[in-house]
Amino acid sequence: MNVSETKSEGLLREYQILITAAEIDAEVSKKLKEIATTLKMPGFRPGKVPLSVVKSRFSDQVRGDAIKAALDEGARQAIEGNDLRLASQPQVDIKSYEDGKDLEASLACEVMPAITLPDLGKVSVDRPKIDSDPKEVEETLGRIADENRPTAPIAKARAAKLGDVAMIDFIGRINGKDFEGGTAEGHSLELGSNSFIPGFEDGIVGAKPGTTFDVPVTFPEDYQAAHLAGKLAVFEVKLNELHEKADASIDDELATRLGFENLDGLKAAIAEQINGQHQTALRQMTKKNVLDALAEGDAFDVPPSLFKQEYESVARAMNPKSAEQDHDHDHDHDHDHDHPAADDGMDDDAKAEAELVAIRRVRLGLLVTEIGRANNIEVTEEDTRRAVFEEARRYPGQEQMVLEYFQKNPQAMQQIAGPIFEDKVIDFILEMAKVTDVTIDTDTLYAAPEEAATTKKAAAKKPAAKKAVAKKPDAKKAVAKKPDAKKAVAKKPDAKKAVAKKPAAKK
Repeated sequence: MNVSETKSEGLLREYQILITAAEIDAEVSKKLKEIATTLKMPGFRPGKVPLSVVKSRFSDQVRGDAIKAALDEGARQAIEGNDLRLASQPQVDIKSYEDGKDLEASLACEVMPAITLPDLGKVSVDRPKIDSDPKEVEETLGRIADENRPTAPIAKARAAKLGDVAMIDFIGRINGKDFEGGTAEGHSLELGSNSFIPGFEDGIVGAKPGTTFDVPVTFPEDYQAAHLAGKLAVFEVKLNELHEKADASIDDELATRLGFENLDGLKAAIAEQINGQHQTALRQMTKKNVLDALAEGDAFDVPPSLFKQEYESVARAMNPKSAEQDHDHDHDHDHDHDHPAADDGMDDDAKAEAELVAIRRVRLGLLVTEIGRANNIEVTEEDTRRAVFEEARRYPGQEQMVLEYFQKNPQAMQQIAGPIFEDKVIDFILEMAKVTDVTIDTDTLYAAPEEAATTKKAAAKKPAAKKAVAKKPDAKKAVAKKPDAKKAVAKKPDAKKAVAKKPAAKK
């Protein structure tokens, strides 16, 4: 076997792997003889099957295995013999091969760039902190009280109006046929809440209790159920009762309705919830400040494949047309046509911005990885186990299913390990860096910062919604009605909703 370098250009490396016919034949012959000594076949004693019979039956399979093993060995020699640190999965292609002739293959790979690690002791980082404000609790409590006002039947019969709570039965039909999910009985609907399909609540306004009537509506084009999107439906609605909301009250009765012992317990839970949201957002801002400080260091080349992957991700997030394409192609069947590029329809300035952001992200990702490697920072089995259990806790009643998912999916385990590793490196940097505590207000904390596009230049012109920033707490989601555990104010997220979504690290 001969392995020789054929290309060294930037971070790209290519090698020729030449395996002689004699080497392949020798390996095939060796394996066939091994099989013959143990093979059991009808009509022959064990281990006495003629080699010609073994060859006729197993030659192709053995030859294929021998070629694969030889190519693996050639790739190993190319990588280890040249002390390569790979940045991506190497690609091996057979260039020419026929039985009885030499095999020629090529190995192409990308190597890690030379990265100059910063002197972490000279890195300056602002670490934000926030003073608790009792007004936040009171404001949130007020909005919760307003959202949870009790209702009572309207004494004097009248027509429905906005603000009423309508008790209704309904049956939805498309082209005269009932459709799944379009029927309900005893449903409570606040008119004007915009919680139903546009036009549905307006169609109830003016109706009187005890009447049955039709409400035609058209499902939005972007409706989550694709089979209903854009369709005209007619709902047969029976208005059973009208209720009015009482004045909002902030007292022990409100707290008990929400599952707490008293008002003080509710306030404490709200304060804990808000503080948790703030701490998550503060952590994200601190991480961003660390990454911004690292981005000021020396630039280096990025592996083309990593750049391409990140560029497509950034462009897809920046490009409204890409989102439409993803929606259009969100099917379970294959397509016989090519999907448009992620940046299809973007102008040159937007593409340039996406490129700069992608380069920055790849550089920071590689730099964080290198800092972790150089300082022996590792993700332990206990770290991943704890993270998996924490993830499972987010889905009450489905914990076992979540745990089994991670057990059966090594890739999912790797994905959960990535953020853990990044957090460990960030914490290490904070221990070594010059850290200045800076007090900020909530508006600053939850403002969406622009993402710096280059390592040495100002931030990109627009944030492009590439990775979520911390969202300011939504008071309406701050408290769950009748929680099972009184320690929690908010419902556990269902993977789509969260009180304050944990944003991805902004790079």
